[in-house]
Amino acid sequence: MRKIHPKVEEAVERLDLSPVTRRRLLAGTGLASASLAASALLTACAEDEPTSSDAFGNFPKTPKWKFVFVCHVTTNPFFTPTQYGAEDACKLLGAEYQWTGSVNSVVAEMVDATNTAISSNADGIALAVVDKAAFRGPVDKALDAGIPVVSYNADGARDDVGTNRLAYIGQGLYESGYALGQRALTQIDSGDVAGFIATPGQLNIQPRIDGAQQAFKDSGKPVNFTAVATNADVTQGLSIIDAYVQGHQNVAGLLAVDAGSTQSVGQTVGKYKLRDKGLKVAGGFDLVPETLAAVKAGDLDYTIDQQPYLQGFLPVFALYLYKLSGGLISPTQTNTGLLFVTKDNVDPYQNSKTRYEGSDTAPKLVERSGPIAHG
Repeated sequence: MRKIHPKVEEAVERLDLSPVTRRRLLAGTGLASASLAASALLTACAEDEPTSSDAFGNFPKTPKWKFVFVCHVTTNPFFTPTQYGAEDACKLLGAEYQWTGSVNSVVAEMVDATNTAISSNADGIALAVVDKAAFRGPVDKALDAGIPVVSYNADGARDDVGTNRLAYIGQGLYESGYALGQRALTQIDSGDVAGFIATPGQLNIQPRIDGAQQAFKDSGKPVNFTAVATNADVTQGLSIIDAYVQGHQNVAGLLAVDAGSTQSVGQTVGKYKLRDKGLKVAGGFDLVPETLAAVKAGDLDYTIDQQPYLQGFLPVFALYLYKLSGGLISPTQTNTGLLFVTKDNVDPYQNSKTRYEGSDTAPKLVERSGPIAHG
């Protein structure tokens, strides 16, 4: 006699089936038996939300750990793939995550969200440390409570003036800014260069502008690099960049260190046809559709990909392994990379619609005949 899994048997009993259909289903006969059994089991699981996760892969059964992501701009489209990354990692590991923080980069709101995560006994916290001083206390409080904390996307370095987070998972911020400046220097020998930054002082982008400025200084070339504040609101930032360009007709370079400013630089270059007026280089960060279109059109020479999906996926794995090992596997510093997207390699970014870049919602296998070339 065929042995029936107890969960399937229990689930089938819940369904409103005739006695004959129920007997056939449990006996495994009939064309629809397999799908009905699967449906029954899924129905039962949906009705009884588990308080712990099943064993996944070679990992043991664990509580259904909850990890909290605290972001400085929760609705910014840059972080769409970051949320998909966290969601996908949780699905793999039987965990769950919460996305919270501030819509407009208000540090006090982020601190409140962090403290709420601590008081609600979160199992781990991933924190965008955009301010060194403000998060010292909350991070120490979380660690004292046994809650592991990693930083992602923005980092207050673990030193005398930073936080005691266990590790940073994200792009090397100063290094990426330095690379931005070095790339521009291959096309510029002299003149004025503007570096646009949405929120000066915040640790997700200030290190980039510092790195770019240092690159120009180290070159020894007669380049006048000026940092220009824009705005976290893209519309306001665009108007500031537009006004700057109108007042600096002979500018040699326009660079940006955040997604909104980069998008606006590309739009402004196209609007005023600055290539025809002697602009030598324009570039910035991130992969919003408007930026990719500007790269394709030649209005931007390049933009930098920092792999936002990994900034959600990897923190979940780091926090999970910390919990699983009782703290013996501590999170490690992870640089999510730096890739220049240029006119030569922008097509795959525009043509592939995936959740890994935030342009689609469905999980899918992306078929490609070869690697994407580094720009």
